[in-house]
Amino acid sequence: MTNAAETLLEQALTLPIQDRALLASGLLASLDSETLGEIEVEALWSAETEQRAAQLQAGHAELVSWDGVVEHID
Repeated sequence: MTNAAETLLEQALTLPIQDRALLASGLLASLDSETLGEIEVEALWSAETEQRAAQLQAGHAELVSWDGVVEHID
């Protein structure tokens, strides 16, 4: 994820739940118009996985338990 996308995500997570739901719905709907092939999707997931692993190893990110995620949402 780019820095701009990470910043946008952080900002979006501060929105009320109804606004986040509408935003998520709009983003998901936008993906329907941009179809990628299976190989392209696999390559994107692979790159994202590698980037997240590197962030964890570098100490720039930390794992959060499911309970921690739910607590953050409420």
